[in-house]
Amino acid sequence: MRRILVSAAHKSSGKTTISIGLCSALAAKGLFVQPFKKGPDYIDPMWLSEASGRACRNLDLYLMEPNEVVSTFQRHGEGADVGIVEGNKGLYDGLALDGSNSNAALARLLDLPVMLVIDARGMTRGIAPLILGYQAFDREISIAGVILNNLGGARHEFKLRAVIEHYTDVPVIGAVHHDERLEIVERHLGLMPSNESGESSQRIANIGAAIAAQVDLDRFLALSERPPLGVKYSSDVVPFRVRDRVRIAIAKDKAFGFYYVDDIEALAAAGAELVEFDTMRDAWLPDADAIFIGGGFPELFGSELEANVSLRHDIRRAIEGGMPAYAECGGLMYLSRTLATHQGQSFEMVGAIPGDVVMHRKPVGRGFVHLVENAAHPWPCPMARASGQKAHEFHYSSIENLPENTRFAYEVARGYGINGKQDGIVVNNLLAQFTHQRSIGGCYWAARFVAFIERMKRVQGNSGSGMKPGPGNQLRNRLPEIPLI
Repeated sequence: MRRILVSAAHKSSGKTTISIGLCSALAAKGLFVQPFKKGPDYIDPMWLSEASGRACRNLDLYLMEPNEVVSTFQRHGEGADVGIVEGNKGLYDGLALDGSNSNAALARLLDLPVMLVIDARGMTRGIAPLILGYQAFDREISIAGVILNNLGGARHEFKLRAVIEHYTDVPVIGAVHHDERLEIVERHLGLMPSNESGESSQRIANIGAAIAAQVDLDRFLALSERPPLGVKYSSDVVPFRVRDRVRIAIAKDKAFGFYYVDDIEALAAAGAELVEFDTMRDAWLPDADAIFIGGGFPELFGSELEANVSLRHDIRRAIEGGMPAYAECGGLMYLSRTLATHQGQSFEMVGAIPGDVVMHRKPVGRGFVHLVENAAHPWPCPMARASGQKAHEFHYSSIENLPENTRFAYEVARGYGINGKQDGIVVNNLLAQFTHQRSIGGCYWAARFVAFIERMKRVQGNSGSGMKPGPGNQLRNRLPEIPLI
């Protein structure tokens, strides 16, 4: 497979727009393009998936073991004409001083040539030492070419090309002129999610056409040629699978769309059937054994969520009746009592969690998280309890007015969670947390959740929202812990 890393000198250089355009332009030529995104991210993969027509996969050197990264890359890139990996932040940026979780480290692990996107606004001769410095900093990293972005016009482009050709040996593969029509609205977590944009397909087509006209796609493909990695990936390992399939009602709409495709596949592999529902349009939950509400931006749809009274009441009755449920970040916000924006608006939410969510102008929790499970976790994992698990959080909200006897499933060793010390609110068989998990490494949350649903379904003998309050809560302590194989 041809493969390449699209990275940048720094954050907000336009590499996501360039990557979207490359995926769209190459797919329009009839090529099978497999996109990947480095690091934890929900929004960029939405756009890359739509642009390429293939589900984007996340590669993360902090949350995943190196063999998992290689396995994911090879498995999902198999048969593709080109694999495009979009980096996060700058090429050499990362948590570790030695750069072991940087974009450059990922390039080294997967033998990826680097296409460096440079926001060249206001630059002329100074672009040369920038490129030379990136080459010299790590000689093992191959800067295969550069794509200049946000150029001021033909004269600006001519000067930059002349400087780069004179002082460096790095080819200019493209020069993209500034065009406001190609910009995607940014929000505090990055680009606006494509599931909110009714014009996403047209926007992607426009970006693809602009890239096709201003980037040498044939040369881009030639520079992405690489010999095989020389290692074989291992097949997916399903830690356990339930005997009887379970149905999970999953919120999928404009307010809730933050789901990793790997997690959705892991739920299915463990024996779950996922049934989608719309929190703003559906009056009732679908027939299901459990509920899963992921992240999103419920604060932007507060009035619509509040107006759907019948669904809010149905969800609350289901959770109070003992139905297993799992919620992350935006899902936690929706299940709370009220949601207050920083503009002073307040909306009634589901009310299954006895607390009130408040939005803030600055991040409350943002970055990688390290959690340690405790005895309150409804579907515990012995390995996770002993060694903890890595995850991530991105939230500008906090939850207030929780009762003093609130039960939490995790102690927070790194990150913020609910209050800087704990995360994972447990109410009956609901687990709601600000932290986003990935079903990888020693976590396998998806299989554990499905196994818990099956056990509750079998014990309670009821798959609907008429579950009696509390039995799962008492029965959990009499059931053996879910193993990790």
